[in-house]
Amino acid sequence: MLKVAALPSDSPIYKFTKRHALHLLLPSFREMIGEGKVVCVTGASGFIASWLVKLLLQRGYTVHATVRSLNDPKKTQHLLAFDGAKERLSLFEASLLEEGSFDSAVNGCQCVFHTASPIMFPVSGQQAQLLDPAVKGTLNVLKSAAKVPSLKRVVLTSSIAAVLYGVKPPEFGAVVDETWFSDPETCEQKELWYPLAKTLAENAAVEFCKNKGLELVVINPGFVIGPILQPTLNITSEGFIRLIETGKEIFPDGVYRLVDVRDVANAHILAFENTQANGRYLLVANIYHSSDIMKIINQNYPSLDYSERYKDNKYVGTPPFVVSRTKAEILGVKFTTVEESIKDTVESLKEKKFLSF
Repeated sequence: MLKVAALPSDSPIYKFTKRHALHLLLPSFREMIGEGKVVCVTGASGFIASWLVKLLLQRGYTVHATVRSLNDPKKTQHLLAFDGAKERLSLFEASLLEEGSFDSAVNGCQCVFHTASPIMFPVSGQQAQLLDPAVKGTLNVLKSAAKVPSLKRVVLTSSIAAVLYGVKPPEFGAVVDETWFSDPETCEQKELWYPLAKTLAENAAVEFCKNKGLELVVINPGFVIGPILQPTLNITSEGFIRLIETGKEIFPDGVYRLVDVRDVANAHILAFENTQANGRYLLVANIYHSSDIMKIINQNYPSLDYSERYKDNKYVGTPPFVVSRTKAEILGVKFTTVEESIKDTVESLKEKKFLSF
């Protein structure tokens, strides 16, 4: 059962839970919707995965969660502290590059949420560190899943990076949807190793699941922000801190395709619970330029004077293209506003002492 009242009213987690209370709590009046169901979450200590584990436990699921090391409290303690963890959370040690290491974790499960994959910025470079864990790691997880008769569905965490880097970039005013795909050859030629890794991993998963008769649903989030649950700083939150403290851009064009981590985690669950879910789901709440982000932060935290960063910017309010939310909203995703996500991100980073002002 969700304990909304037990959380501070100004907590980002409280506000999200309250906003989504009807959606999340209605099943509990009849039964916990995940009661009796066993699922696996790979890379469970990560930014998205930690929220996924938390929400799954809240919905009554029994969760098998994989981490790289059971002896690292930074990977395990926050997971074990979640409501329901004592009764319904089991931790497993597994490595993406070790075939068979996920066998125990997926055994007896009905779904595997494969979130484990390296992420690095800038998006070029680090070929060896990205490609093998992304592609071989995905196939290792799927090989383990294919051995389990009860496991019929796989929900894969991909990225908008597997969408936007085609032979031709999106034209101004274009509407990008689930039919858009990054081109591996183009990514390789431009040394865009992260988009290449996510594209190849997604393609490999599609082919494998098709051959093995597994149902595959792919989640393609944009740049993920929002409150963090894990004790360590994840790469997107670290980039967000650098942006607001120093103005250092993560993306050279300063364009950020933003989505809230809580919405991404919830979309994964909906992708399993909705039997009609299929194919890919793009998750981008809105597209903002860095100057838009600075302006929102300045409005909420006047002591941080970022006015020089956006006063002469002509881009504000005019995104170069649009990412369609239609399919995600049909699935049931209720997008958090970017303004709320940005504010909750800052509050969370302050609370965790990663950001001070």
